[in-house]
Amino acid sequence: MYRDTTCGELRLSDAGKKVKIAGWVQRCRKMGGMTFVDVRDRYGITQVVFDSDHEDNALFNASNALGREFVVQITGAVAERTSKNKNLPTGEIEIIAEDLKVLNKSEIPPFTIEDNTDGGDDLRMKYRYLDLRRPAVRSNLELRHKMAFEIRRYLDSKGFLEIETPILVKSTPEGARDFVVPSRMNPGEFYALPQSPQLFKQLLMVSGFDRYFQIAKCFRDEDLRADRQPEFTQIDCEMSFVEQEDVIEMFEGLVKHIFKYVKGIDFCDPFPRMTWNDAMRLYGSDKPDIRFGMPFVETTDFMKGKGFSVVDEAEICVGITAPGCASYTRKQLDELTDFVKRPQIGAKGLIWIKAEQDGSFKSSIGKFYSPDEISKIAEFMQAKPGDLMLIMTGEKMKTRKQLCELRLEMGNRLGLRDKNVFAPLWIIDFPLFEWDDETQRFYAMHHPFTSPNPEDICKLRTDTGNVRATAYDIVVNGTELGGGSIRIHDAALQDEMFELLGFTQERAQEQFGFLMNAFKYGAPPHGGLALGFDRFVSILAGLDTIRDVIAFPKNNSGRDVMNESPSPIDQSQLDELFLELKPTDN
Repeated sequence: MYRDTTCGELRLSDAGKKVKIAGWVQRCRKMGGMTFVDVRDRYGITQVVFDSDHEDNALFNASNALGREFVVQITGAVAERTSKNKNLPTGEIEIIAEDLKVLNKSEIPPFTIEDNTDGGDDLRMKYRYLDLRRPAVRSNLELRHKMAFEIRRYLDSKGFLEIETPILVKSTPEGARDFVVPSRMNPGEFYALPQSPQLFKQLLMVSGFDRYFQIAKCFRDEDLRADRQPEFTQIDCEMSFVEQEDVIEMFEGLVKHIFKYVKGIDFCDPFPRMTWNDAMRLYGSDKPDIRFGMPFVETTDFMKGKGFSVVDEAEICVGITAPGCASYTRKQLDELTDFVKRPQIGAKGLIWIKAEQDGSFKSSIGKFYSPDEISKIAEFMQAKPGDLMLIMTGEKMKTRKQLCELRLEMGNRLGLRDKNVFAPLWIIDFPLFEWDDETQRFYAMHHPFTSPNPEDICKLRTDTGNVRATAYDIVVNGTELGGGSIRIHDAALQDEMFELLGFTQERAQEQFGFLMNAFKYGAPPHGGLALGFDRFVSILAGLDTIRDVIAFPKNNSGRDVMNESPSPIDQSQLDELFLELKPTDN
């Protein structure tokens, strides 16, 4: 063995013990006739002392030749440190070196292997194997490991079986784009990488495995952002003979258990629930951050008909009240206006009203509204002296989404989005369908196997846009942690759903025939949920991106800059697959 002790386990009680450690050189400090070397491994850091008075002078000289990230093996005796380091678990001891072996030298790393590194994102991703040595990143993967084990243990205790489903599947190009894989043995035909195990877990319910789960790798060819990767992991679950309440209760229990296990937080009360309509009306988002207030207030009736075209021509006027922000300067208000005008948000402007401490009001609309009219708007928005009202106008859905971004920005500015505070909730009663103006047809808001609310089945033909889904999302701090639904298990209802979504019988049979055929043999009522595992870990780790809870992530262009993929392949491989490339514009 190269070591009998790790760099994180020695304590004062080990003083006098002879030990052997191995790891990487974190730093060297030369102080007169002594050299102090911090040696790091996955478990921590231990200080090693090399003394020029040691009988073997070559040992001291060798220590002075060490560089950062050298891999070393050191033997010595544990001693109490004279100058203790309270910031290290091993800070009360040091090792008096008796032997040093350099197991491997290292070039100077391109950035410092420290929590507060000097490496930028691109550089760290290029040398990800070095970035993973940093304790901050390593701890995220350790958390991921512990959560995976505890999730498996919890679900096993509830009678779930972990069953793997295929990675090479049939392409079903509805929703996000598939990654496709050409088949050499079947020229001109393709597999797809699964966006989720949806069809297979439903088939497992038909097969009688009434409680299934899988920590499943999934793939989507979509534009990336902080909480998206082309390949991601979800905690995928399905249950038979259940209704919506059963699924919500089961997985609320799992989420509560993990919060208790990781953060020591007890959620004693049930998570609050909010309908999709209320979430959009009050927060402009189906994943609202309820750690803070500032719900939307619709002021359309108070503001229209005063000769202000920005308002009179708008479908909606809606605003928020930011507490204690009446002190904002004109420069700060202009910054907020510029914020909502950014291309990512796309608003045309912003109306502001200050409720001054003396009871008066200052506003950007004083030219069109009398003091009494502005006072009524402020009263309706429940503004107190010292508060700032921010109002936006335009199309209903678009304006609410724009105001949502402004609300989150104000939450950030006011320090109301504390990463150590967690506010979970369920969003229920989603629409079953969403209308697309461009193609002039309905699409499934979730997927075509989502069951309509039993009370709304009668509306499928007569009031399609207002049919509610038996679907539910769990949201934490403005992030969709996961979602699911009760599935359609009746073949006739599934046929009707396909028809409403514009599928011909032939197309439905071609894409989903194996599932539809399975339903003919006694499919039980079933439903499930998938939690974003990467997102769950990142929320509990207090991160803004899921990249640092994934060992080898892609960048925002879907590239792995470390191994330089995606990359061209040899012509011989293309020939084997019967593929021919079209020239690209660039």
